[in-house]
Parts: sequence; C-alpha cells; structure tokens
Amino acid sequence: MSAGSANNIQLVIITGMSGAGKTVAIQSFEDLGFFCVDNLPPTLLPKFLELMEESGDKINKVALVMDLRSRDFFDRLFTALDELAEKSWVTPQILYLDANDATLVSRYKETRRAHPLAPNGLPLEGIRLERELLEELKGRAQIIYDTSNLKPRELREKILQQFSSNAQPTFTVNVVSFGFKYGIPIDADLVFDVRFLPNPHYIEHMRPKTGLDEEVSSYVLKWSETQKFIEKVIDLLTFMLPHYKREGKSQLVIAIGCTGGQHRSVTLAEYIANHFSKDYKTHVSHRDIERRKEKHK
Repeated sequence: MSAGSANNIQLVIITGMSGAGKTVAIQSFEDLGFFCVDNLPPTLLPKFLELMEESGDKINKVALVMDLRSRDFFDRLFTALDELAEKSWVTPQILYLDANDATLVSRYKETRRAHPLAPNGLPLEGIRLERELLEELKGRAQIIYDTSNLKPRELREKILQQFSSNAQPTFTVNVVSFGFKYGIPIDADLVFDVRFLPNPHYIEHMRPKTGLDEEVSSYVLKWSETQKFIEKVIDLLTFMLPHYKREGKSQLVIAIGCTGGQHRSVTLAEYIANHFSKDYKTHVSHRDIERRKEKHK
C-alpha cells in the first residue's frame, strides 16, 4: 500500500432479506458519519476499493448496501469478499438483516410493493426464493439482526450502539432465553433445549414468577441434572468462544429455550451470561418473559 493510502478503513456491507430494514440501516450509518452507497453492484466493488485506498485518510468508514436488486452480478460478490480478506488496510464486516416470513409478507402488504424476485407473483414466493439464494451469504455474515420484532427506531438504536465507537468492534456474547412454543430465534448461532429439566411452572406459587426471581432460579439450579448440564455447556462454550472470536465473528447469539421462556431458560441464560462476563463483553435478554403478561392484558 502506498504512503498516501488509507490507514484502516472500516467497511460494513449491509445485506439480507428485502423488507428486513436495509433502508433504515443505511440511514443509521449515514448518521454515524459513514460514507454510504446504496445498491452497489458487486462487480464494482474492486474498483470502489481502489478509490477508497487512493483517498488516504479522507474516507475511513464506509457502508455499502448490496442485495438481490443486483442479482445479475451477485455471484461476483463472493469473489470480491475473498479479495477483501487479503487487504490489510480494510476491516470488512457483513451485517445481515433478516426477519421471519410472516413479518416480511406483512411489510410488503403495508407498502403495497412487489417483491423484486416475484414482481408478478405472491410476495411469499419471492421471499422463499430470496432466502434460498442468500443462505450462503448469511453463513458468511459476522453480524445478524433479526428485525421481526424490531421497530425502525429500535433497529436504528441497535446499529448506533454497535457501530458508534471508532475502536475496532469487540466480540460480544449475546445470551437470549426463549420459549419453544413461540419459535426458535432465527438469529441464534447456538440453541440449547432445557425442557428436560424440572419445571417450576407446575408449582402453583412459582407459576406467575420468572427465572429472575431468586426462588425460581434456586429451584432450577438445585437439581443435579441442571448442574451437570451447566458444567457441560460451559466447558463446550469455553472451548468454542475463542475460536468464534478468532474467525472474526463480532457477536455470538446463544439461545436457551424452555417451553414458555419464563423459568428454566431465563435462569440458565442469566447464569451462563454471568459466567462469561468475566472474559467477554456479554449481554443477556429474555425474549418471551413478558408473553404471559401480554396474554392476560
């Protein structure tokens, strides 16, 4: 690299399902001072990289939207990504936006837009085809956001929080509890099923409580099978986490599921997040903990 070229450019490629929030994402990066380009064809990425390198320090944060509106050139994207990996002066990340089929169909109905892959057909047909075409790209993404339950403001806040620092992104362990009756989180990297553990739901005075209550968590944790499970999962994650970090993944989503997402999964998500908080930036959330309250409103 020449003396006048860039020091280290932060490059974020925004991609994912049509209707999952890429417009909100690119606007959020603009607010963060990124140089943004919407719908850059992958064939132009090598030339764009040359311009970035020649800019010196004038451009050091770039966000590009690349999606199936450029499907004629899409095969070139993987070649371009491999070329990026060989350049020491650029730090690339793929931000993949996803949402479940029902949410995407609803959004298309609200906007009355046709899906780009099914201009004359049903939105669901295009969604399913797009999901299949993007499967490999999703597998290469370092960051995946499931926007099914996110309002535009919440997606914007999530992006601002993730990318607001000029420092290199840190590896974050996200532990989420959920209820299988409401579906598995689609952005989960690892899923553990704890429905085999004794269930506080069947103890009447514990039923309205959650795993955040000391009485419930003590009950869940007191069993030998729970302790054995914790021992094995922590041993597995202790081995895996450094390897995920080494491969350049900026976050790992660990999902812990029980039947309703109220008791066992909440207890164990809290325990696991607390255990690894000593060595990693850790965040814990409980997707379905308020479901019962909402049901009875």
